[in-house]
Amino acid sequence: MLESDKLFAGSIPENYDRYMVPLIFEPFAADLAQRAAALSPSAVLEIAAGTGVIARALAPKLSPAASYVVTDLNQPMLDYAASRQAHDGRITWRQADALALPFDSATFDVVCCQFGAMFFPDRSAAYRETKRVLKPGGHFLFNVWDRIEENVFADDVTNALAQLFPNDPPRFLARTPHGYHDTALIRRDLERAGFSLVAIETKAAQSRASSPRLPAVAFCQGTVLRNEIEAREPGKLEAATDHAASVLAQKHGTGEVAAKIQAHVIVAVA
Repeated sequence: MLESDKLFAGSIPENYDRYMVPLIFEPFAADLAQRAAALSPSAVLEIAAGTGVIARALAPKLSPAASYVVTDLNQPMLDYAASRQAHDGRITWRQADALALPFDSATFDVVCCQFGAMFFPDRSAAYRETKRVLKPGGHFLFNVWDRIEENVFADDVTNALAQLFPNDPPRFLARTPHGYHDTALIRRDLERAGFSLVAIETKAAQSRASSPRLPAVAFCQGTVLRNEIEAREPGKLEAATDHAASVLAQKHGTGEVAAKIQAHVIVAVA
């Protein structure tokens, strides 16, 4: 992963939450929240929380006595997440690096992470830290995207931008969000960090949008792909978005659109 892949600033948090969350994240957030709540945890830690889609899904399902610490490395994303969440005395918002968690050992019953592991520069270190802060027998629940070819809109947008920038195609989506899809590698990484009873389930869902322009805007302007487009040709963001929308319309139609999304859901026991 490139250092620039971690930059979620400016208008990206707002566009990410407005477009990306309903487009691809909400179905998997509901799934992960349900799994976490079913464990009846009294202390939950979320890492790489982004704009807070898991917090909005999970907090209502936790007991009144539960504590819930929501963290992200990126302060603008965390600030935006907190602004979207109704006041809840059980929730603490804290900037934190997943590779060096500022918490005592054996503190949490559940650690959850929605589509964040792909961004960890050292996943082994992050997994060791996660295991350290979990109580013995605690659960680490997270998900990662499957390969980009199983996630149709992301693949379509990536291919559309390759047409626009053939000499230097923006590859953020394939490189990072969809770059950690090998389930054998995921299992090995977790086992090397000391986790046992690693279960991995591949789960498909449908990504739906009211028009083909919506996924074009979501990926081109609501992710770090925006930075890659602007780095290649300043002022071409709207033209790139328009081109991606045109390609999506040609493939999926000009009205409501739907396409497959697919992820791996991982449950590991400390």
